[in-house]
Amino acid sequence: MKKLNALISGFLIQLVLFSCQSSQEDKGNLEIDPYENHVELHWNPEEGVGEYAVYVSLDGENFTRRGETQDTLYLDFVSDLGSEVMLEYQVRAKSQSDSITLASGETTTRKMNEEELLDMVEYYTFRYFWHGAEPNSGMAPERIHLDGEYPDNDAHIVTTGGTGFGLFGLLAGIDRGWVSREAGLERMERIVGFLEKADRYHGVWSHWIDGKTGKTKPFGAKDDGADLVESAFLMQGLLAVREYYQDGSEAEKALAGRINALWEEMDWSWFTRGGQNILFWHWSPNYDWDMNFGLQGYNECLITYVLAAASPTHGIDPAVYHEGWARGGDIKVDKEAFGYKLGLKHNGSEQLGGPLFWAHYSYLGLNPLGLEDQYANYEEENRNQTLINRAWCMENPNEFKGYGEDLWGLTASYSINFYNAHHPGNDTGVISPTAAVSSIPYTPEESIAVIKNLYYNYGEKVFGKYGFYDAMSPEHDFYPNRYLAIDQGPMVAMIENYRSGLGWDLFMGAPEVQEGLRKLDFSSPELE
Repeated sequence: MKKLNALISGFLIQLVLFSCQSSQEDKGNLEIDPYENHVELHWNPEEGVGEYAVYVSLDGENFTRRGETQDTLYLDFVSDLGSEVMLEYQVRAKSQSDSITLASGETTTRKMNEEELLDMVEYYTFRYFWHGAEPNSGMAPERIHLDGEYPDNDAHIVTTGGTGFGLFGLLAGIDRGWVSREAGLERMERIVGFLEKADRYHGVWSHWIDGKTGKTKPFGAKDDGADLVESAFLMQGLLAVREYYQDGSEAEKALAGRINALWEEMDWSWFTRGGQNILFWHWSPNYDWDMNFGLQGYNECLITYVLAAASPTHGIDPAVYHEGWARGGDIKVDKEAFGYKLGLKHNGSEQLGGPLFWAHYSYLGLNPLGLEDQYANYEEENRNQTLINRAWCMENPNEFKGYGEDLWGLTASYSINFYNAHHPGNDTGVISPTAAVSSIPYTPEESIAVIKNLYYNYGEKVFGKYGFYDAMSPEHDFYPNRYLAIDQGPMVAMIENYRSGLGWDLFMGAPEVQEGLRKLDFSSPELE
């Protein structure tokens, strides 16, 4: 009887294996991920094939060509084919006849609820920092262009601040299981190892770094040394990573210790330029303090003062914050636009608020919800700045095509004049998806309306393998297939903060951060 059972069991196992193998053979090496408005295809590279053509059929017999690519990943936006229909794909070697089928498979698109839509957008944006990372350093490339050559051939140039933003995305990817904990740790170790050896000036990194060598890449004529603000953005992310790993395995604890060493080596007090009550943005080994950029609020730089006050080794006196950043109290204003009040002096745009990245960059780890000091309630300030930005686009004084309650958001991004810090009053007709998407903790319904409009109505014009492209404009028929790290990072970080609060919980849980906030007389529900 035991032999008979064993034979039956073995037969069943072989049957299951045969079934799985047959299914895999039918599919070839084609991986298919169906969503509501598009299907993602991924296949293994074929030796000797430089270009691929993608075909689809609705009946299994008549195939039509959907596009071609040199990549082994293809996004097919399928709204023209109908909803929830069976699709059969073939990937062929591109030639005059496209006769060689390399992979095939079937799928059906699926309806997505809001949570699934957010999950998709967050996951795709995470991939900028995972798949798109500079190989040697693991850091975030300054930009990724899918539509042409990089300016100045700088594909290997990595960005300090953008990497800091992306660290929150990497943590989200690890925590959600998009990559294994082991692979995530390896990536974090690579990044930290690179930063340990890269050029530093009084413990502070430059804005751009050569990802191959670790040497400073000048960001401007005299911007060839320390960048305190970009390094603050980086350390905001690194401290969240430290908190994530500090109670983990021995290897994870070791990484947390290495991050702590980098943190303690940053000499924030040096950047008071001899003890002045203000922090300065840049210092150059060749030009000293020639750039002379004192950090006064309000803009994106609040996190710089919070970390400078929090430093356990080279901290600043509270007077540096109150006299420098807060302008001796003159940072406070009483302005109103579209029925929304601003209580802080937004540099260069006092009445209508600055570009929306001012409500994002400092708040990927620093939780603005319930955060207050004597100058502002930062939750209200950021929400009102966002709502003013939206109201401007809805009023649309320049009558730009497409603007409305489901297409708004002005911030720094690519533009029709290459790059522009768009904001109300400086509006060129270019919408930056990061503006509304990264504001989702402040305006969830309004931001999700933009996400839906972009994905469902604009599709492949605005959405690619790393999520929403950096900028778009129906007015100018401007849809560049380009990404910037400093815009992708806030999107993935803020979507995760909206969904789980992960980045906020980690950063705000750091004891030095809590001490620094108390030192500057902040209050927050997260202060223990």
